[in-house]
Amino acid sequence: MADDNGNVLDTLEPGSVRRVHLVGVAGTGMGSFAGMLKAAGYEVTGSDENVYPPMSDMLEAWGIPASSPYRPENLDAAKPDLVIIGNVIRRVNPEATAARERGLKQMSFPAALGSLFLERAHSVVVAGTHGKTTTSSMMAHVLVEAGKDPSFLVGGVTQNYAGNYRVGKGAHFVVEGDEYDTAYWDKGSKFLHYRPRTAILTSVEFDHADIFKDLPHYEATFQKFVRLIPQDGQLIVCAAYPNAVKLAREGCQGRVITYIAKEGADADYVPRDVSFGAEGARFQVVEKGQVLGTVVLPMGGLHNVENALSVIAAARGLGLTFDEIAKGLSTFQGVKRRQEPRGEPSGILVVDDFAHHPTAVRETIAAIHHRYPERRLWAIFEPRSNTSRRNIHQEDYAHAFTGAARASLKVPERHDKVPVGEELDVPRLVKDLQAQGIAAEGSTDVQSLVDLVARESRAGDILLVMSNGAFGGFIEKLLVALRARAGETA
Repeated sequence: MADDNGNVLDTLEPGSVRRVHLVGVAGTGMGSFAGMLKAAGYEVTGSDENVYPPMSDMLEAWGIPASSPYRPENLDAAKPDLVIIGNVIRRVNPEATAARERGLKQMSFPAALGSLFLERAHSVVVAGTHGKTTTSSMMAHVLVEAGKDPSFLVGGVTQNYAGNYRVGKGAHFVVEGDEYDTAYWDKGSKFLHYRPRTAILTSVEFDHADIFKDLPHYEATFQKFVRLIPQDGQLIVCAAYPNAVKLAREGCQGRVITYIAKEGADADYVPRDVSFGAEGARFQVVEKGQVLGTVVLPMGGLHNVENALSVIAAARGLGLTFDEIAKGLSTFQGVKRRQEPRGEPSGILVVDDFAHHPTAVRETIAAIHHRYPERRLWAIFEPRSNTSRRNIHQEDYAHAFTGAARASLKVPERHDKVPVGEELDVPRLVKDLQAQGIAAEGSTDVQSLVDLVARESRAGDILLVMSNGAFGGFIEKLLVALRARAGETA
């Protein structure tokens, strides 16, 4: 429909688009979508303010020209049938303005994904506060291993496929459903464009405080999401979150199936005899009181057992046998930056994880502690997201580091989106952790923190680094320092 935002569309006529230009192509999601469009046969160009490695290298490898900076002339050169506008792009962006003034067809990334790919597929959407990337990647891998040849687009780099998208010929398309906003003209959540027939709802806890004012506001977008599932669809929801189950049962027209990683709990899918070791997790799967069989999952943590249960439930609903599902789970290698070992100089294991919400921090620490119970765990955490920088989870963070012998916290830099007086109080958090017997300190400087950890860590330690950003190159600098120390003492 045309309005003061120009020729903005929610759907496209089949065959009406051949040339696509993406504004904001250097972002992880937009860049990957550009690659997916290219793989699907479209002519693709893009632009961004700056295009740096690794995305610049990836776009070049895919044969996608990327221009910078933003200029109306980029549209002249591309001559696109469709302009896709990233959600970080503002209305005043030169190319957004030019597309609007010229009446070019425009779509948001989620609307384009929905119209060009999901409309004709069985859309499998993984939504929720936690575990979306791991669960959607796991779901996609199970379908691949079962010979279903799915497509997928997820928010992290899958270790099995060395990328975050795949264009298959099968009926299923697995997509990570993000609740963040869509575009400058559409402040609704991205996943509202994803046409779910099968959905997994992993969790609903308050997050994204920069766009949601409180938990009821946050829950409301998930209520809209579950209402999209048709009568012949299915919603798999985690029973550990009663609010998620409630909104699922009240809003979903299709089947609602529950799961929880708690033995003997009242849910359709639960585990039995869960154990953790060097191989990861081993557990029996109980479906409505009946034991289906045993799963070996090469990942630690009860939260990953829970993720696997959701995939088992969804895959059973899609017609896969238990043996097919268990085989796929046994070969799932995980996702980059999810409990990812990065090096072990001098017997000091450095692990990288994306955790930033207090629940994710707590579960990641528990998972590493389960997997390596004899080793000292040193948690290094950067509160970087718009929510983790705020004091809204101050008390939750105070209880999120159980299992760590030591915790080092980066004091976040001042951020315009966080009102004065609402910042996370790191010195107070340090005192709360010390009161629990956890050796803790805060640091305002990345290099000082690197020096501290490199100096005081010892053989056998696990250094668990948690941030949803680059953390100022902390891990890379730490590995260099540890290796230098090993060379000096060798």
